[in-house]
Amino acid sequence: MDLGIKGRRALVTAASKGLGRGCAEALADAGVALTINARTEGPLMEAAESLRTRGVDVTAVAADITTEDGRKRVLDAAGDIDILVTNAGGPPPGMWSDWDRDDFIRALDANMLTPIALMKACLPGMIDRGWGRVVNITSQSVKAPVPVLGLSNSARAGLTGYVAGTARQVAPHGVCINNMLPGIHATDRADSLDKGVSESEGIPINEAREKRMQTIPARRYGSAAEFGAMCAFLCSEHSGFIVAQNILIDGGATNVTL
Repeated sequence: MDLGIKGRRALVTAASKGLGRGCAEALADAGVALTINARTEGPLMEAAESLRTRGVDVTAVAADITTEDGRKRVLDAAGDIDILVTNAGGPPPGMWSDWDRDDFIRALDANMLTPIALMKACLPGMIDRGWGRVVNITSQSVKAPVPVLGLSNSARAGLTGYVAGTARQVAPHGVCINNMLPGIHATDRADSLDKGVSESEGIPINEAREKRMQTIPARRYGSAAEFGAMCAFLCSEHSGFIVAQNILIDGGATNVTL
């Protein structure tokens, strides 16, 4: 399918690996010029070189997107963008009794306030040009909270509430904002969660992984490539009637009706 976005410009954060990179690769395959960001320069530059082999221009900016200075550097390099994909690694797992105010502030900065700041910076230009797409990568925990991910549950639910109102205000201008809610995918995040189960239950990590897979109706983890394909569709010309939706990509793991 021709997504109709060849020549558009996109900014993808946390794009050096995992789901962010999957999204960047899918957009590159659709002919979208990219600005990509991550904190660590080495993996980011490797990702940029790989993306350029797909025939698109790629600008890479190593910076902490959760800081005002980092956002300014990235946004200045990106210029006028048509597509924004926000992404950030989730906060560490734990129990309700483990976290204090500073832990919540860090989670809010990374997983709620940073995406909001990026949207506030990019939406005016999209509105002026009469076209734009924003995809926020959140979590299946927005639909069904995961007990050990209380920090993520809280911050991402806040972002979801913000998007619900904002998306309906900008939709008349041809700008669509939606959220993608990943379940477990074969990324470093999954490895970290599986390692936590392995250590807490005293079982090998392969056993912990298999145990988690048995809770997923698809009986496997998702791939970054299939996640990226859905992201690219939501960023396409074909998604103009999809507004303020929270789309689960979880292999059926979240047991909800809506």
